[in-house]
Amino acid sequence: MAYVITDICVACGTCLPECPVEAISEGDIYKIDPDKCIECGSCEAVCPTGAINPPA
Repeated sequence: MAYVITDICVACGTCLPECPVEAISEGDIYKIDPDKCIECGSCEAVCPTGAINPPA
């Protein structure tokens, strides 16, 4: 499983530089590639809106 970015994402870009494996892609709502995500939690820790959820 991988972290998931929900629809409350405001595409602020704060999470992008935090991902050590570049699993996050830009868009209206950012997305995390589940094949690249290593579940480190760096993105969740810096998200100002709480839009990033840990693996279920």
